[in-house]
Parts: sequence; structure tokens; C-alpha cells
Amino acid sequence: MRRKIELTPKGIVGELDKFIISQEEAKKYVAISLKNRDRRKNVKDPNMKNEITPKNVILIGPTGVGKTEIARRIARIVNAPFIKVEATKYTEVGYVGKDVESIIRDLVEITFRKMKEEMYNEMREKSKKRAFDKIVKALKPHDSLNEKEKTKLIGEIEAGKYDTHEIEIDRKIRPIPMPIIEIVGGSVDENGSIGSVFEQMIGNLEAGTANGKEKLKTSVKDGLKRYIEEDLEKHLNMELLKEKVIENVENNGIVFIDEIDKIAERGGFDRGDVSRQGVQRDILPIIEGSTIMTPYGPVKTDHILFIAAGAFTQSSPSDLMPELQGRFPIRVKLKSLDKEDFIKILTEVEYNLLDQYKAMLRTDRVTLNFTKNAIETISEIAVKLNDSVENIGARRLTTVVEQILKDILFEAPYGKEEKITIDAKFVKKIFKDETAGENLDKFIL
Repeated sequence: MRRKIELTPKGIVGELDKFIISQEEAKKYVAISLKNRDRRKNVKDPNMKNEITPKNVILIGPTGVGKTEIARRIARIVNAPFIKVEATKYTEVGYVGKDVESIIRDLVEITFRKMKEEMYNEMREKSKKRAFDKIVKALKPHDSLNEKEKTKLIGEIEAGKYDTHEIEIDRKIRPIPMPIIEIVGGSVDENGSIGSVFEQMIGNLEAGTANGKEKLKTSVKDGLKRYIEEDLEKHLNMELLKEKVIENVENNGIVFIDEIDKIAERGGFDRGDVSRQGVQRDILPIIEGSTIMTPYGPVKTDHILFIAAGAFTQSSPSDLMPELQGRFPIRVKLKSLDKEDFIKILTEVEYNLLDQYKAMLRTDRVTLNFTKNAIETISEIAVKLNDSVENIGARRLTTVVEQILKDILFEAPYGKEEKITIDAKFVKKIFKDETAGENLDKFIL
């Protein structure tokens, strides 16, 4: 069950703190933007309500410092429609003009699938009950069971007693589209009529079926699954679902545009600037507010929250088109992560990297522990590699830990329970050979 989160800026930041170390300013501004959008919904004056637009954010900082994670976690906290796209995708050959609108269409499609599954989950118990009734009839077609006998049989079916029993069920048949047939001159029957030819074809298509159903032999387990799926589909109000999806996307949608710095104009002018300017022009109407046609209906983008991110090492947000800059009034710079940040990431974050490896190895009856000194050494090595190879932020921790555990992950399971403690000496031994002579090629991504 989804935890109830207090939707206040402090409550949102408190939740983000469980997963993202440091970057207090970025978390604070994004939380305020999210809350402001929620406040807008409660404004009574409809004219004022329409005038209040989202306060879009640009997050500036190197890779691996938490930009994407902030946006993704924000969406999860409030269970909002979310999509991440890379701005550079739209500078490739073939991506021009209206293709940028696919951002919104994809967001709607993701939201539709998610909300459909949520509706299915709400309906599943009733659908299971109706499916069990059909399976009981298929198992005991000639028996008249009283309520007590029926309840007992359903319990046995649920327990899997009849999983492999073969039964005959009704299967819905999807309409077969009529083929396009070219009538060749002279293709007539003995009475000079072409009608009987079509009658025969239709008769062949309908053979063995009645009322859009056919008999199918299957196991109880598969039959139950099939009946549940058919019942869910039958009782789903598709039009209501579409309306809810559109409303959800329009009022709660979050679009995260990564690498937006790559479409900013740089120092001189080259052919690439033409493409970058084109993408900016194409993205602008969506962020300003426009109506995008989707398979589920038109979507207005006026109140979708846009969060953009980029390193901006060779450009700055001021290199974007003035109109686009104006649509991102909030700009926050994220700091590079240091050793202390890495230690916190490995120890304080929920479901942190070390806990993940511990959980995986526990399935092979291996108990893994890291000493305090080992965690400090891992953090020091990650900082050194970021400085000497390439700064990829917290992602470097995965590279380091994977290298330390490589042999353990390969050898497990050991045939018996094992307890392994990783200390600083163990870590230094692994990396003594790896970094000797600055041979760091394997750490270049």
C-alpha cells in the first residue's frame, strides 16, 4: 500500500531526504513548485486559476549528483504521471517538427497503462469471484452444488488442488477482419451468381463458433487466469478511464527534460546550432501551453510541470532562446558530491547500494557486512576516480563496489552458509593492483 505523504514543501523534502543526499536548495525549490501547483487547484476564482502557471525548474550540475533522481522521486511521492526524455534525441536525423509532441503522447500512454492497472486492481476481487463461479461450473458441469460445497470447492481451487485438471471453457473470439477480395471476371457459381461464393466464405469463418465464442480445452489454472482477464476487460469503463487519464496528465503531469544544455547555442555558430535552435522552437509551444492530440483525446499542456536539467559546462541557461528561458523562471545549481556525501549515500539512503548487495547475496545464504572503515575507503576511492578519470558523481560508487564484490558475486553460492566482512584492508588490496601506475582504463565509461 502506498504511504500517505504530507504534501507540504517540508513533507516533500523530508521524503526526498530519504533517497537523495545533499542538494537542499534543489529539493526545496522543486518541492515549492510542486506545492504551488497543488495550491492552484484550490484557488476559487476560475479566471485567477487559469492565469497561474507552473514554475518550471532548471537543475544545473554535473552527472550523478541527483538531478534525475529528484524529478523521479517527486513523481513517485505524489503518484504523478512522469516521463523522462533527453533533449538530444530531437536533434537526430528524422526528429523534426511535430515529433517533439511525442513527449506528451508518450506521457499519456504511460499514464493510461498505469491507471488501467490501478483500475484493474480495484476490480480484481469481483472479477475473481465471477471467474471462480465459471470454473466451478466447468469442473462440475452436471452437479448441483449447494453453497457450502461450492465454497469448499473454490477454496480447493485457490489452494491449487485442481491447477492441472483439464476443463472446457468458452473463449471469446475477436472479430476477423474481412479480407479484400478482387473479383475476377467469370468467378460466378453455376447459377451465374457471385453471392454464393461470399456465403461460403462467411460460412467457413463462422464454422465452429456461436455468439462470438468457441470451446477451448485448458487447465483450471490457465482458465481461471483467462476468465479473470476477460471479466476485467468487460467491466472496465474505457471512456471514464480516458477522461481520468487526460485530467491526470493535464493537472499533475511532470516532464523531465535531460541534457537541455546540449540544445543551447554555444560560443560560435556551427551547423549544429541550426538543429539545436529547431528543437528549442519545437519544445517551446509545449512548455508555453498548447493542445496535443493523443489516441485518448486532446491534452492541454498549460499546467504540466517541466523540470529540465543539464551540466552546462560549455554553455549556460542564458544561451537558450529568451522565450524558453522565460518558461524556466527557477534555476538551481547542484553541487558536486564529496567523500562525506558518498558515505551518507552508502549508509543513510533507504535501500542504499550496500543494502542491495547484502539482500542479493542473502538469497545465496551469504551474510555480507561492511565495516565503517571500509565504507570510508570506498568513498575515498570513488572521489579519487571521479577526479582522475571522469566525474560521474554517485554512479562511481556502483563501479567501485562491483569491483570489490566481483569474486564474491561470482563464487556464490558456496554450498554452505558464509559470513563475509569487507574491511578497509580488503578494499585497499583490491584497488592496489587496479590503480597501480594509474591504469584506470576499466573505470572509463
